[in-house]
Amino acid sequence: MGLKDHAVFFRKMTELILYEMPKAGYSSILNDFVESNFFVIDGDSLLVTCLCVKSFKWGQNLHFFYLVECYLVDLMSNGGQFSIVFFKDAECAYFDFPEFLSLRTALILHLQHNTDIDVQTEFSGCLSQDWKLFLEQHYPYFLIVSEEGLSDLQTYLFNFLIIHSWGMKVNVVLSSGHESDTLRLYAHIMESTERNQTFLKQNETVIQSAYKSLIQHLEERRVLALAPYFERLKWNDMMEEACRTLFLLQHLWPEGSDIRRVLCVTSCSLSLRMYHRILVCCNHLSLQEVEDFCRLHCLCVAFQLHLPLSQRACSRVITSSWIRASDSFLKMNKWCEHFILGNLNILGSWNLDLKHVSDLHDEQLLKNIAFHYEFESTQEPHLNLGNSIKRDYEHLWNFVSQLVKEFDVGKSFPVRTRTQHFLTQKESVIQEISLEKLPSVGFIPMTSAVIDEFVGDMVKDLPILKSDDAVVPSLFPQKTSDELLHWHAQRPLSDDYDRIKCHIDEQSRDPHVLDFLKKSQAYQRFYGKSLESVSTKVISIQTTQQKEDSSGASGEILQQYIKPQKVTKKKKKKTIPKEEQSKEQQNDDLVFSIEEEMKNNLHSGIRKLEDYLTSCKSNSAKFGVEMLGLIACFKAWKEHCHGKGKISKDLSIAVQMMKRIHSLLERYPEILETEHHQYIAKCLNCLGFNDLANSLDPTLVTGNDKEKNKGNKYSIGMGPARFQLQYMGHYLIRDERKDPDPRVQDFIPDTWQRELLDVVDKNESAVIVAPTSSGKTYASYYCMEKVLRESDDEVVVYVAPTKAVVSQVAASVQNRFTKRLPAGRTLCGAFTRDYRHNALNSQVLITVPECFEILLLAPHRQKWVKRIRYVIFDEIEKYGFPPDLTFTPQESIQLYDTMVQVWETWPRAQELCPEEFVLFKNKVVIKKLDVRKYEENLKAELTNWIQNGKVKQVETVLENLSPDSSSSSKDMVNMFPLLVEKLRQMDKLPAIFFLFKNGDVEKRAGSMCAFLEKIGTKSHPHTECHHYILDINEELKKVEGIVKVEKKTIKKKQKKPGKLERMLMDRPEYINFLMKLKTVKISEGCTYADVSALHSEITEENGLTLNTALKRVKLTRRGEELTTLAQRGIGYHHSAMYFKEKELVEILFAKGLIRVVTATETFALGIHKPCKSVVFAQDSVYLDALNYRQMSGRAGRRGQDLLGDVYFFDVPLPKIKRLIASNVPELRGRFPLSITLVLRLMLLASKKDDPEDAKAKVLSVLKHSLLSFKRPRAMETLKLYFLFSLQLLIKEDSLDKKGNPKKFAGLVSYLHGHEPSNLVFVNFLKRGLFHNLCKPDFKGTQQFSQDVMEKLVLVLANLFGRKYIPAKFQNAHLSFSQSKVILADLPEDFKAALHEYNLAVMKDFASFLLTASKSVNMKNEYQLPLSRIKFTGKKCGDSQLVSHLMSCKEGRVAISPFVCLSGNTDVDLLQPETVNQVILRTVGVSGTQAPLLWPWKFDHRGRRMPLNAYALNFYKHNCLTRLGQTNGMHMGQLLRCLKDFAFTIQAISDSLSELCENEHDNVVLAFKQLSQTFYKKLEEITHTNTMENLQV
Repeated sequence: MGLKDHAVFFRKMTELILYEMPKAGYSSILNDFVESNFFVIDGDSLLVTCLCVKSFKWGQNLHFFYLVECYLVDLMSNGGQFSIVFFKDAECAYFDFPEFLSLRTALILHLQHNTDIDVQTEFSGCLSQDWKLFLEQHYPYFLIVSEEGLSDLQTYLFNFLIIHSWGMKVNVVLSSGHESDTLRLYAHIMESTERNQTFLKQNETVIQSAYKSLIQHLEERRVLALAPYFERLKWNDMMEEACRTLFLLQHLWPEGSDIRRVLCVTSCSLSLRMYHRILVCCNHLSLQEVEDFCRLHCLCVAFQLHLPLSQRACSRVITSSWIRASDSFLKMNKWCEHFILGNLNILGSWNLDLKHVSDLHDEQLLKNIAFHYEFESTQEPHLNLGNSIKRDYEHLWNFVSQLVKEFDVGKSFPVRTRTQHFLTQKESVIQEISLEKLPSVGFIPMTSAVIDEFVGDMVKDLPILKSDDAVVPSLFPQKTSDELLHWHAQRPLSDDYDRIKCHIDEQSRDPHVLDFLKKSQAYQRFYGKSLESVSTKVISIQTTQQKEDSSGASGEILQQYIKPQKVTKKKKKKTIPKEEQSKEQQNDDLVFSIEEEMKNNLHSGIRKLEDYLTSCKSNSAKFGVEMLGLIACFKAWKEHCHGKGKISKDLSIAVQMMKRIHSLLERYPEILETEHHQYIAKCLNCLGFNDLANSLDPTLVTGNDKEKNKGNKYSIGMGPARFQLQYMGHYLIRDERKDPDPRVQDFIPDTWQRELLDVVDKNESAVIVAPTSSGKTYASYYCMEKVLRESDDEVVVYVAPTKAVVSQVAASVQNRFTKRLPAGRTLCGAFTRDYRHNALNSQVLITVPECFEILLLAPHRQKWVKRIRYVIFDEIEKYGFPPDLTFTPQESIQLYDTMVQVWETWPRAQELCPEEFVLFKNKVVIKKLDVRKYEENLKAELTNWIQNGKVKQVETVLENLSPDSSSSSKDMVNMFPLLVEKLRQMDKLPAIFFLFKNGDVEKRAGSMCAFLEKIGTKSHPHTECHHYILDINEELKKVEGIVKVEKKTIKKKQKKPGKLERMLMDRPEYINFLMKLKTVKISEGCTYADVSALHSEITEENGLTLNTALKRVKLTRRGEELTTLAQRGIGYHHSAMYFKEKELVEILFAKGLIRVVTATETFALGIHKPCKSVVFAQDSVYLDALNYRQMSGRAGRRGQDLLGDVYFFDVPLPKIKRLIASNVPELRGRFPLSITLVLRLMLLASKKDDPEDAKAKVLSVLKHSLLSFKRPRAMETLKLYFLFSLQLLIKEDSLDKKGNPKKFAGLVSYLHGHEPSNLVFVNFLKRGLFHNLCKPDFKGTQQFSQDVMEKLVLVLANLFGRKYIPAKFQNAHLSFSQSKVILADLPEDFKAALHEYNLAVMKDFASFLLTASKSVNMKNEYQLPLSRIKFTGKKCGDSQLVSHLMSCKEGRVAISPFVCLSGNTDVDLLQPETVNQVILRTVGVSGTQAPLLWPWKFDHRGRRMPLNAYALNFYKHNCLTRLGQTNGMHMGQLLRCLKDFAFTIQAISDSLSELCENEHDNVVLAFKQLSQTFYKKLEEITHTNTMENLQV
């Protein structure tokens, strides 16, 4: 079948990809832990992307390689680990573009020889088995592919690559549209979905057939492409000719040479010889004219060899194109270059320097030389070449003549022997550079305390504009719309704190409010106690006595809470004598029960023994129990060995015996006596550790070890060191401090924890970098307690990473501490974007970063800011983790055994044998530190193998240690319940199963519940479950009795039945839960809940936890489902859940009532959610090393589990390896300033009540950027950017020349999260555009038509609802019934105003860049950014021709010299599609720092990237489901975007109402109407969606 036969399939494949484009998420593809994120770049996509860059002119090789390296450096500077793949089949796509064939080959050579990048060229095509195997073995994080090629046929090749990648479960990142900053790289990610994977499976045969037909068609075009230039010569003929030419040159230049010289000589000679053969066509150049052209080429290369980039960047730009005949010969020459470059490998060891393979062709330079000899040399005096250029030119031409043996090519001079023009003739040939568009460099004079101190030293050296300059706005005030005259634009606006809802009046004395507060605080303490079992501390001031009692709602409740506690303490004092009398008897009974349990069931008895050791305080009592344990283990081991015979032994008993021996010898050496040592020696001798036994008891006769062990049926059959490492790794004793710290009551802190507490005591600051669940949170609470004890006024701010963590920490703080405070003050408050409670009158504020920033920078909150004593930033693991990934002792043994197996004559095998290792030999107790040193020795030895040339042995070792990478083809979704069941059988619950899609989280939980229900119907309950059913019956009777009494009470007291009625309403929820428990007949076979925890909850706590938690979710969307799942011990947790639902799961999980939770990464944040096992049950682009560390840190419960287990399910093995082995990234700072931040700082600096304090805070922000740490150049850039921001704000009339705020500065500042849209919005408002738009339907009415509202949404969507779609999507011919995916342009008047705004900002930004460029070290700009190849050198001063041709120095100051080669100038800084491509890289600023809001965005190719119309379409059609389908957004993402958009409209509406004194102003009314309507639509659709889900 041919290409036409597959046309339908090609169209189908293209439509699928285009359909997925709106769904592409535009997000960061490289996070902090990118070492785990190996990815692949398609080399031809990289080539095409850089070729199509708007600022690039074809033929400028050096500029092209600069673009390639910039692209790769942006990836690598963010830590990217990648390979570049060039498929052999992909070469076929360039047969119609011979100029790119040689460029492609040069690119491959450059990357292979001049960089450290892994370049793969052995794969034939993207459908080959080798490529499939590569993906399976490496499993890249994503594949970077271009969505469009140079031709339709190349686009099809890219489409095949995309489809195949999806089918292999590899995500695709589009190569165009990338944006980067100092920390992140953003791109469009098209995920591999089930639908896309299915497409490959269903069309596999068609795909193979279509691909073959496409490649066959491209190869046929190769014959047609060669024919015009080489007639009957075939591809192989030309390859042979190229080889012959190279061999001839190798003979002439045996010493080798530079690639530029080699390619120039060989390509010219081969072109001349081939042209000589086929010279028949009249419209071609004559042979003599071709010789002239080749001489020009050689002269051009001589220029390239001698001119530094600084001179070449000043080249004149020739606008003429080649005549047709010249162009034809150039293509022939490019074919010859390709054949030459493709055969360089035959030269073997010839010294060929490939350093400058990136600079093989400079077409602009060639045109410049050709133009001179065609049009100027006859008119002007002869210009000399210079000695060095002339010498090299003659040298090149001499060897060309030697390689062309068929005819005489003539001498090197004259350069032109014929008058034929090679260039077209135009009136204006040399491009003129117009600098009129560029702004004049100068700064409006400004002065203020902050400005003078921060940038005063720099302003002195900058050009200052005079007062009569036209751009100084004080002389030319901006025209403001007449409608705004009655607006109080400088009126201080309320901020987010004021506008965020506070549920209650915190100072109210109303009984209902007090009752609500009491319940709320009681629940918070209950929630906190559920998360961590910590007793509450009563805090009192250490230095002063409280004279004033608390009053107000919060204080009154606090007194009620504290008083009963005092009474309880008094009662406890009276009972102490009685407790002491019975304590000894209770201890004896407990020890006796442990002893009896160990006789009946050793492992159960050992668990009780461990519990006893944890709670017991007496060393002598612990020693006695340990000896009992050893005796029991010894007896059990002997009985076990008697019964087993030749069957393999259960070494777990031996492990327990050695564990007891370790404990006795290490923890109680002062108590041990001779008989104890003898008994321990007897135990060791029994295990076969004769030498160890002899070391403890020399009188013990052991005889020959090996002979003795042969007859010892109790021996474990291995040495003591190997046994301890192999089977006792997690039981080995860790060297830890034994001295208590008086500041810590609950545990003995490690050294690093003590140091941290010392930091707090000294009132210093610290950064804690420690893994999850390592105990770092304790320091936070210690800090809080310190501040609470020392003052009633000082504040601790706890900055949590997410809103969900805020509620957890707040509950924990309220459970841990209680304190009597003065009137109006509370202990703990919270502040998020959704709610606030006691935020500014609390001593401990829990908040999130953005809310903390609002308070810090608000001028009217500075009195509160001064009270801050400490700020605690939680979850530091979001930025880093310690690189302490080490082997387990068992893995060290595995490594040693493998090394011995691989290298049989390994010299150090005996020395590093576990039994002979110096730290293990004859040692009864091997400690973890000893094992670490053994591990270090093994690692060092393996490194020595590599250094000593034993690389193959090392590779074999690693290969033998690697697990099988076999992938299962089974349905992993249906296998999931079996995985959970297996973990239950292995006693690995509780467990958290992490997935990355909310829907999958819920589905997996449901599948487990269905699995248990299925088991319940097939099996009979265990006999033990009848006991719990009786407990449930008793509890049911009790609760039903209480209900009857409450009903009678309500009838008697009808006046105030509210409280009892509410309690009566809560009872049925609890009764219903108990009834369902009774129905399912709880047994360990049909629930994952901890049955003992459930029994304790029902019998001991009277269902308090269940009753309290369940009633809160009674009316929520998922309440019934979560309750049903909880009865089976199952829960799920993700970000889209209501906070009460999430709290239910957290509480029940912490209590053990739920032991299986499916969750997204949200469950990994927060406090105290550890478990036995963590399972990664789904692969995702979001499963990177950062999330892996955060999530896996939950495995292992402190004080309960010695080990935490991490499992991977349906995650490819290559990715698992990278996740585990990833390194720690450097802590880096991002560009810290923005225009709005500068405005907010100036607003803060203008605070009148304490200007010195305000100035100090502003300067602290400006001077202490992490970006500028030890980088003075970065600080200089920041200062210049600060000045640029001030200039812009003056011109926008937001600041005056003294830095004081003006007019709408408050509104710009309030919308700080939407820069630059906030600046544009205020610009539109001041121009009166909104007043022109917002006209009521009829005069006198306050209602606006649907058309007005839709236009207003269109404008706001263009400003605040910007979500881009890849440019290629505009080619899609898809029809939708209601919606259009692409957002329409702004109305004409808004578009014109936006253009004017952008032009003004662009000029200011260009002026900033021109100024900043003066301090740049240009040496770095003359080298390629990745390979570091320098194009510097001494300027060629002896050549008159060079001086003449390289005479354009003006207008090339602030752009890279590489981009100047394509004719770009400083004027290109004003172009939105080119500014980021031409800017000097060492300036440290990109175009993204300019507050520009173009109506559209451009990708690398200069193509327009449209905006998604989701907000406008929602407003028009009010249909969420259809909107998600057509606009390509996931439901959760769509809801979040719409809520954010609605919130922004509401914020603008409120601000406008505060600014305008006329409540009937049309703009105020229009925004109010829009806000109400949009929220109403959103509430309706959310409610409808909820009801639909409930029905399902």
